[in-house]
Amino acid sequence: MLQNLLLNIDAGTIDWSRAQFALTAIYHWLFVPLTLGLAVIMGIVETIYYRKRDDFWLTMSKFWQRLFGINFAMGVATGIILEFEFGTNWSNYSWFVGDIFGAPLAVEGIVAFFMESTFVAVMFFGWKKVSAGFHLASTWLTGLGATISAWWILVANAWMQYPVGCEFNPDTMRNEMVSFLDVALSPFAVGKFCHTVTSAWIIGAIFVVAVSAWYLWKRREVRLATESIKIAAVVGLIASLMAAFTGHISGQQVAKVQPMKLAAMEALYNGGTGQGLTAVAWVNPLCQPDYRNEESAPLKIDIPYALSIMATDDPQGYVPGIIDILRGGYKNANGEVEPSIDEKIQRGRQAISALAAYRQAKKDGADESTINQYLSAINQNMKYFGYGYIKNKADLVPFIPVNFWAFRIMVGMGCLFIVFFAVIILLMFKIPYLSIITSRVLAAVHLLPETEADSYSIARLPAWHYWAAIALVPLAYIASESGWLVAEFGRQPWTIQDMLPTWVSVSDLQSGSVMLTFFLFLILFTILLGVEISILLKQIKKGPQS
Repeated sequence: MLQNLLLNIDAGTIDWSRAQFALTAIYHWLFVPLTLGLAVIMGIVETIYYRKRDDFWLTMSKFWQRLFGINFAMGVATGIILEFEFGTNWSNYSWFVGDIFGAPLAVEGIVAFFMESTFVAVMFFGWKKVSAGFHLASTWLTGLGATISAWWILVANAWMQYPVGCEFNPDTMRNEMVSFLDVALSPFAVGKFCHTVTSAWIIGAIFVVAVSAWYLWKRREVRLATESIKIAAVVGLIASLMAAFTGHISGQQVAKVQPMKLAAMEALYNGGTGQGLTAVAWVNPLCQPDYRNEESAPLKIDIPYALSIMATDDPQGYVPGIIDILRGGYKNANGEVEPSIDEKIQRGRQAISALAAYRQAKKDGADESTINQYLSAINQNMKYFGYGYIKNKADLVPFIPVNFWAFRIMVGMGCLFIVFFAVIILLMFKIPYLSIITSRVLAAVHLLPETEADSYSIARLPAWHYWAAIALVPLAYIASESGWLVAEFGRQPWTIQDMLPTWVSVSDLQSGSVMLTFFLFLILFTILLGVEISILLKQIKKGPQS
């Protein structure tokens, strides 16, 4: 089936299927991080209510839970569509690795989704029907269920980036799971989960700060806004620092198993030892650079040795560039000499040919020695099976501009968020000396009136300060989506890294059908997003209710 697929699939079908899946994933990720982030903050708020039994904290808890519920419903709707697309648009992928990829998604649906769906009902409708302790547990379990749901989805995605725990069965023509634990506890999955979830907490914290800043600008709900900002700032700073740390871990994992992605992120054409991390460079955002004829990106300014440290923990560590990966001959993270792309393509084609010969021999009733000969050839070359479908080596180089700029947007915004939350904490918690120094620095650069430098109160900031907090909401989403662009564009052209290219994964559909559903989904998702924003704004304007 796989060896004949390239002859039947329209190129337009491939492009529109990719576009449709990207559209669904991007819209879905507009809802998910806010769900995960608000879950933590509303859990903290209700915990404070449980300890103090003050009606103010009860009102505050119900307010943030109401906003959580609106966003939660929208996320469920887009998530269901996203999972169905694996069967409709990517049926060959689902058939080839469905035994592996479907397992974490099944666990997510059976355990995590039902868990959060059950306890979210108690959280919203059980205030006067269950004890305070049980309700508090339901609130935390709702957030935990959403987080566990994210875990299994990210396990599935991480397996596509780093396929482990599986073996190819030439008789069924499928990859089959041999170790569920290897799939579920893959280092790539753990790193991706930690980085993704902490980035979601950042979005939740920024959202809460922005809503609270709007209340302070309007001179209403001052206590709720002030207390919410304090809680959100602490959560946001912790999450921002954790995201930076987990991002470093993820970077090391990418360097080991997806070196081409790292090279594209850095626009690193020629690698070597002691590589610097690019801070600034000119990479044309509209076209693929001529990496074969350029030594490096123009106007490049880097941080000495930082890329080698990030990738290998060694200032003199070797980091391959795009040309090095294409040429091969260097030692990879396992200490093995990496073959050239030409050799990988040749061995991939040998695996495909041996597989076809094996199946024909089995069909013709050939003797066991002949069958074993073909089976041995399959096993020796199966590692490079996916490369057998590659016709042009240039297809193996991801689109560098997207990876390069999206990575810098993500990292740059992450640094901004750390500063943003740290300044709020220093000022609002009135830490001795530090808060005074911070307020005077803000006054010196005209971000705080001189008259308020020693008696700072966030409720008396000029209006533009509040709007600055609100402006960080779309920036946080841009940073989060940029991270996903790096993860998915950097993996191209692979649906499954080194195993299955995108053009071998799609369903045999007419491109016009996929194009039609693309625009239908675009309209539907845009309406859903507009409805959610409208409902959220109305609830925020309405304010908390006891």
